[in-house]
Amino acid sequence: MASEDESALRQRMAEVMRAMDARGLNRGTSGNVSARCGEAMLVTPSGIPASRLTAEHMVLVQPDGATAAAALKPSSEWRMHQGILDRRPDVGAVVHCHSRHATILACANKPIPAVHYMVAVGGGASVPVAPYTTFGSEELAAAVVDTLDGRYAALMANHGQIVAAPNLDYALAIAEEVEEQAAVYWGTLAIGGPTLLADDEMIRILQRFKSYGQRG
Repeated sequence: MASEDESALRQRMAEVMRAMDARGLNRGTSGNVSARCGEAMLVTPSGIPASRLTAEHMVLVQPDGATAAAALKPSSEWRMHQGILDRRPDVGAVVHCHSRHATILACANKPIPAVHYMVAVGGGASVPVAPYTTFGSEELAAAVVDTLDGRYAALMANHGQIVAAPNLDYALAIAEEVEEQAAVYWGTLAIGGPTLLADDEMIRILQRFKSYGQRG
Protein backbone atom coordinates (compact mmCIF):
# COMPACT_ATOMS: atom_id res chain seq x y z
CA MET A 1 0.00 0.00 0.00
CA ALA A 2 1.30 3.47 -0.91
CA SER A 3 2.34 5.82 1.88
CA GLU A 4 0.44 9.06 2.47
CA ASP A 5 3.24 11.05 0.80
CA GLU A 6 3.32 8.73 -2.21
CA SER A 7 -0.46 8.88 -2.55
CA ALA A 8 -0.37 12.68 -2.52
CA LEU A 9 2.38 12.71 -5.17
CA ARG A 10 0.40 10.35 -7.40
CA GLN A 11 -2.69 12.55 -7.12
CA ARG A 12 -0.77 15.77 -7.82
CA MET A 13 0.89 14.23 -10.88
CA ALA A 14 -2.51 13.44 -12.37
CA GLU A 15 -3.64 17.00 -11.62
CA VAL A 16 -0.52 18.48 -13.24
CA MET A 17 -1.08 16.45 -16.40
CA ARG A 18 -4.67 17.69 -16.61
CA ALA A 19 -3.53 21.26 -15.90
CA MET A 20 -1.10 21.08 -18.84
CA ASP A 21 -3.99 20.16 -21.12
CA ALA A 22 -6.21 22.88 -19.68
CA ARG A 23 -3.50 25.53 -20.11
CA GLY A 24 -2.74 24.53 -23.68
CA LEU A 25 0.69 23.13 -22.91
CA ASN A 26 -0.10 19.61 -24.03
CA ARG A 27 -2.52 17.56 -26.11
CA GLY A 28 -3.55 13.93 -26.38
CA THR A 29 -1.11 11.43 -24.94
CA SER A 30 2.02 13.54 -25.46
CA GLY A 31 4.06 14.85 -22.54
CA ASN A 32 4.89 13.25 -19.22
CA VAL A 33 5.57 14.04 -15.57
CA SER A 34 7.73 12.47 -12.86
CA ALA A 35 8.44 13.04 -9.19
CA ARG A 36 11.10 11.78 -6.81
CA CYS A 37 9.63 9.25 -4.37
CA GLY A 38 12.20 8.22 -1.79
CA GLU A 39 14.96 6.38 -3.67
CA ALA A 40 12.53 5.60 -6.50
CA MET A 41 10.63 7.70 -9.05
CA LEU A 42 6.96 8.03 -9.89
CA VAL A 43 6.29 8.63 -13.59
CA THR A 44 3.18 8.90 -15.73
CA PRO A 45 2.21 5.82 -17.77
CA SER A 46 2.58 5.49 -21.52
CA GLY A 47 -0.29 6.23 -23.88
CA ILE A 48 -3.06 7.33 -21.50
CA PRO A 49 -4.69 10.75 -22.13
CA ALA A 50 -4.47 13.22 -19.24
CA SER A 51 -8.27 13.32 -18.98
CA ARG A 52 -8.28 9.63 -18.01
CA LEU A 53 -5.29 9.59 -15.66
CA THR A 54 -5.79 8.75 -11.99
CA ALA A 55 -3.39 8.47 -9.07
CA GLU A 56 -3.39 4.69 -9.41
CA HIS A 57 -2.05 4.90 -12.99
CA MET A 58 1.28 6.40 -11.91
CA VAL A 59 4.20 3.98 -12.20
CA LEU A 60 6.78 3.53 -9.45
CA VAL A 61 10.18 2.95 -11.08
CA GLN A 62 13.04 1.69 -8.93
CA PRO A 63 16.62 2.96 -9.34
CA ASP A 64 17.44 -0.13 -11.45
CA GLY A 65 14.45 0.53 -13.74
CA ALA A 66 12.29 -2.23 -12.24
CA THR A 67 8.53 -1.80 -11.84
CA ALA A 68 5.90 -3.89 -10.07
CA ALA A 69 4.47 -6.82 -12.02
CA ALA A 70 0.99 -5.28 -12.05
CA ALA A 71 2.15 -1.77 -12.94
CA LEU A 72 1.29 -0.05 -16.21
CA LYS A 73 4.02 0.52 -18.76
CA PRO A 74 5.88 3.72 -17.79
CA SER A 75 6.24 6.67 -20.13
CA SER A 76 8.58 6.03 -23.04
CA GLU A 77 10.66 8.92 -21.67
CA TRP A 78 11.19 7.38 -18.21
CA ARG A 79 14.97 7.10 -18.81
CA MET A 80 15.17 10.85 -19.41
CA HIS A 81 13.28 11.56 -16.18
CA GLN A 82 15.42 9.12 -14.21
CA GLY A 83 18.63 10.50 -15.69
CA ILE A 84 17.71 14.02 -14.59
CA LEU A 85 16.70 12.96 -11.09
CA ASP A 86 19.85 10.83 -10.71
CA ARG A 87 22.18 13.69 -11.66
CA ARG A 88 20.29 16.60 -10.10
CA PRO A 89 19.80 16.26 -6.32
CA ASP A 90 18.17 19.72 -6.36
CA VAL A 91 15.37 18.41 -8.59
CA GLY A 92 12.25 16.75 -7.18
CA ALA A 93 10.03 16.77 -10.27
CA VAL A 94 10.26 16.83 -14.06
CA VAL A 95 7.65 18.10 -16.51
CA HIS A 96 7.89 17.47 -20.26
CA CYS A 97 5.37 18.84 -22.74
CA HIS A 98 4.90 19.74 -26.40
CA SER A 99 3.65 23.30 -25.94
CA ARG A 100 3.16 24.98 -29.31
CA HIS A 101 5.59 27.89 -29.40
CA ALA A 102 8.33 26.11 -27.48
CA THR A 103 8.01 23.23 -29.94
CA ILE A 104 8.12 25.60 -32.93
CA LEU A 105 11.41 27.01 -31.68
CA ALA A 106 12.70 23.53 -30.85
CA CYS A 107 11.91 22.40 -34.40
CA ALA A 108 13.84 25.40 -35.73
CA ASN A 109 16.71 24.70 -33.29
CA LYS A 110 16.36 28.20 -31.86
CA PRO A 111 17.17 28.74 -28.15
CA ILE A 112 15.10 31.37 -26.36
CA PRO A 113 17.51 34.28 -25.83
CA ALA A 114 17.35 37.13 -23.30
CA VAL A 115 14.33 38.66 -25.01
CA HIS A 116 12.61 39.40 -21.67
CA TYR A 117 13.78 39.23 -18.08
CA MET A 118 11.32 36.41 -17.35
CA VAL A 119 13.46 34.09 -19.46
CA ALA A 120 15.44 33.79 -16.21
CA VAL A 121 12.76 31.53 -14.71
CA GLY A 122 14.52 28.77 -16.66
CA GLY A 123 17.59 29.24 -14.47
CA GLY A 124 19.82 30.95 -17.02
CA ALA A 125 20.12 33.91 -19.39
CA SER A 126 18.58 31.77 -22.14
CA VAL A 127 16.69 28.54 -22.64
CA PRO A 128 19.02 26.26 -24.65
CA VAL A 129 18.13 23.51 -27.11
CA ALA A 130 19.19 19.90 -26.53
CA PRO A 131 20.32 18.14 -29.74
CA TYR A 132 17.85 15.77 -31.38
CA THR A 133 17.92 12.07 -30.65
CA THR A 134 15.11 9.50 -30.87
CA PHE A 135 12.43 9.77 -28.20
CA GLY A 136 12.72 7.27 -25.38
CA SER A 137 16.41 6.63 -26.01
CA GLU A 138 19.25 6.71 -23.50
CA GLU A 139 21.00 9.13 -25.88
CA LEU A 140 18.12 11.60 -25.48
CA ALA A 141 18.32 11.32 -21.69
CA ALA A 142 22.05 12.11 -21.78
CA ALA A 143 21.61 15.01 -24.21
CA VAL A 144 18.87 16.63 -22.12
CA VAL A 145 20.77 16.29 -18.83
CA ASP A 146 23.91 17.77 -20.39
CA THR A 147 22.00 20.65 -21.97
CA LEU A 148 20.17 21.56 -18.76
CA ASP A 149 23.60 21.91 -17.08
CA GLY A 150 22.11 23.08 -13.78
CA ARG A 151 19.23 25.06 -15.33
CA TYR A 152 15.55 24.41 -14.76
CA ALA A 153 14.47 24.43 -18.42
CA ALA A 154 15.55 23.50 -21.92
CA LEU A 155 14.02 22.92 -25.32
CA MET A 156 14.43 19.56 -27.04
CA ALA A 157 15.20 19.75 -30.77
CA ASN A 158 12.27 18.67 -32.96
CA HIS A 159 10.41 17.58 -29.84
CA GLY A 160 9.25 20.01 -27.12
CA GLN A 161 10.32 21.45 -23.79
CA ILE A 162 11.59 19.95 -20.52
CA VAL A 163 11.55 21.42 -17.01
CA ALA A 164 13.38 20.06 -13.95
CA ALA A 165 12.50 21.80 -10.69
CA PRO A 166 12.31 21.23 -6.92
CA ASN A 167 8.64 20.25 -6.97
CA LEU A 168 5.69 19.63 -9.29
CA ASP A 169 4.01 23.00 -8.84
CA TYR A 170 7.24 24.88 -9.54
CA ALA A 171 7.94 22.73 -12.60
CA LEU A 172 4.45 23.38 -14.00
CA ALA A 173 4.79 27.14 -13.43
CA ILE A 174 8.16 27.22 -15.20
CA ALA A 175 6.83 25.20 -18.15
CA GLU A 176 3.99 27.69 -18.54
CA GLU A 177 6.39 30.64 -18.44
CA VAL A 178 8.79 28.99 -20.91
CA GLU A 179 5.89 28.64 -23.34
CA GLU A 180 5.02 32.32 -22.83
CA GLN A 181 8.62 33.39 -23.47
CA ALA A 182 8.76 31.15 -26.54
CA ALA A 183 5.61 32.87 -27.85
CA VAL A 184 7.08 36.33 -27.17
CA TYR A 185 10.33 35.46 -28.97
CA TRP A 186 8.45 33.85 -31.88
CA GLY A 187 6.37 37.03 -32.16
CA THR A 188 9.39 39.32 -32.25
CA LEU A 189 10.94 37.22 -35.02
CA ALA A 190 7.88 38.02 -37.14
CA ILE A 191 8.46 41.79 -36.85
CA GLY A 192 12.20 42.01 -37.37
CA GLY A 193 13.64 40.33 -34.28
CA PRO A 194 14.02 41.26 -30.60
CA THR A 195 16.24 43.73 -28.80
CA LEU A 196 18.00 41.49 -26.30
CA LEU A 197 18.86 42.34 -22.73
CA ALA A 198 22.59 42.76 -22.04
CA ASP A 199 24.60 40.00 -20.38
CA ASP A 200 25.33 42.08 -17.27
CA GLU A 201 21.63 42.87 -16.86
CA MET A 202 20.76 39.17 -17.05
CA ILE A 203 23.38 38.46 -14.36
CA ARG A 204 21.61 41.01 -12.12
CA ILE A 205 18.22 39.51 -12.92
CA LEU A 206 19.38 35.98 -12.12
CA GLN A 207 20.69 37.22 -8.76
CA ARG A 208 17.35 38.89 -8.00
CA PHE A 209 15.46 35.75 -8.93
CA LYS A 210 17.24 33.91 -6.12
CA SER A 211 15.21 35.91 -3.61
CA TYR A 212 12.10 36.58 -5.70
CA GLY A 213 8.68 35.60 -4.32
CA GLN A 214 7.84 33.97 -1.01
CA ARG A 215 10.46 31.92 0.84
CA GLY A 216 10.15 29.53 3.76
